[in-house]
Amino acid sequence: MFARIYRPSKTAMQSGRANTKLWLLEFDAETARRVDPLMGWTSAEDMAAGQVRLTFDSKEEATAYAEKNGIPFRVEAEQEPVMRARAYSDNFAYQRRKPWTH
Repeated sequence: MFARIYRPSKTAMQSGRANTKLWLLEFDAETARRVDPLMGWTSAEDMAAGQVRLTFDSKEEATAYAEKNGIPFRVEAEQEPVMRARAYSDNFAYQRRKPWTH
């Protein structure tokens, strides 16, 4: 089983940076997912692929765990989002490129 170690990015469904401080160790799927013909649900044969996620406080802890247990892994570079300061009044600014619509 191959694992990837990464730091999750901020989701579009939240305004804060919750769940972005921890590092995750997640296993890759060994077999392809298949669709159940009766219900149409997607399922997988191996449980480790989508259901096992280990969290760590730092990248070093995650890599040390993988090396200790003999798990081959890859570390994905963390990407910091580019944020610019915005205010509610910017929606109604005279210099706005697109007109405000509801």
